[in-house]
Amino acid sequence: MNINHLSPTAYAKLAGLLYLLIAISGGFSIGYMPSVIMVPGDAATTAQNIIENQGLFRLGIAGDIVVFLMEIILTVMLYRMFKPVNPTLSLIAGFSRLAMGIVMAINLFNYLIPMRLLGGSDYLNALEPNQLQSLALLFFDAHQDGIYIWGLFFALHLVILGYLIFKSDFFPKLIGLFMMIGSFGYGGESIAAFIYPGHEAISMLINVLLGIAVVGELSFTFWLLIKGIKILPKE
Repeated sequence: MNINHLSPTAYAKLAGLLYLLIAISGGFSIGYMPSVIMVPGDAATTAQNIIENQGLFRLGIAGDIVVFLMEIILTVMLYRMFKPVNPTLSLIAGFSRLAMGIVMAINLFNYLIPMRLLGGSDYLNALEPNQLQSLALLFFDAHQDGIYIWGLFFALHLVILGYLIFKSDFFPKLIGLFMMIGSFGYGGESIAAFIYPGHEAISMLINVLLGIAVVGELSFTFWLLIKGIKILPKE
């Protein structure tokens, strides 16, 4: 399919569909699956959960793969959509989202290695079961750190995308405003995890900001899916 030949409405709806699929896949792989498998600080239980729920764990990995592959397509489409509003900012937003996808892809190693550690391979017999479980949990913690890292790139993307939406004539300005405000939730969550972990007041504020971000992103997604755009800006 030649995306350049799509009508503006079809182009916007395709972008919205990709955004929705990313949200669904990411909600499963980043939200649901880890909540079932991972038990913070408990290496033995986490390892047992993986062994007993290998199908779910592998589906979570597949969800991450779907996300970062679709992110490449969506990044290019959003860049083209907002380039006429501000070419420089649209390019920065595109590179930021692409960098996020790259970090997500690399971060999969922190899921694949625990599968190796707990897979029962003969060459791992030199290590005790509790050592293998502890190493597996270490990589799971590293995966969470990877999420915080790509969250910084996404925060930069979201604040710029929100500004571009706000300045364009194609979407309600309130959507852009929500995205700009909500972006500080992603950035704040990442920074707080490394500098102020476990700070209750900061966590509450971050959750509020993340909620605003979700409202902005979902509003943008469904606006693209339902309303679309009547004119696709020419480069």
